[in-house]
Amino acid sequence: MQENSAQSPFIHVRICDKDWILERPDNLENMWNAMTSASFTDDERIPYWTELWPSSLVLSEWLWMKRKTLQNQICLDIGCGLGLTALVAEHFGACVIGMDYEPEALRFASRNAVCNQVRSPLWTAMDWRYPALLPGKIHFAWGGDIMYEKRFVTPILDFIDYVLDDDGVMWIAEPSRSVYEFFRSALFGRGWEGRCVHEQNVRALYPQKMPVPVRLWEISRRKM
Repeated sequence: MQENSAQSPFIHVRICDKDWILERPDNLENMWNAMTSASFTDDERIPYWTELWPSSLVLSEWLWMKRKTLQNQICLDIGCGLGLTALVAEHFGACVIGMDYEPEALRFASRNAVCNQVRSPLWTAMDWRYPALLPGKIHFAWGGDIMYEKRFVTPILDFIDYVLDDDGVMWIAEPSRSVYEFFRSALFGRGWEGRCVHEQNVRALYPQKMPVPVRLWEISRRKM
């Protein structure tokens, strides 16, 4: 991995035995400056998707380790952003639906598939509160750093309940935020269980003095 300038329109990273180039908006400062008070309502339009977060790096490596299991499986990437985790899974033969709330993120994700010569996932703009998928049809799903406030916990659990089949598995990578303790408590009451399957300190691609501690959780329905 290598550090990338916060002002660069391209992120370069070597991961999963491949060099990846991810394009993003070429003037991030203008994007942030253009935000208005409407960007900070319950439907936040803050462009977090323009960055490649440490959780996505760890999640990508995890999917790579699981590549034999995921080959030819229909998978769902929740909050795909610039598309790295979806593209990694497509690269080794999974059939990925990459969803994000922001259509602009999907535009760049689609370009990144072409740039990296990877078969394009099915990109779809979707709000997890209103899933545009058939219920119970996904066996594998994942998301990197998708939950950073407690108010996201219930909608995400509702969404997982809706999309995963009875034996479905979801992997969530997160930078050891306290909200995940609340999330884990909520899981049990909804008939789910979560276990930490991997922990790793990762050097961020943006300027950051200390490595980021990332935990990866495997979530499945609790067996009675």
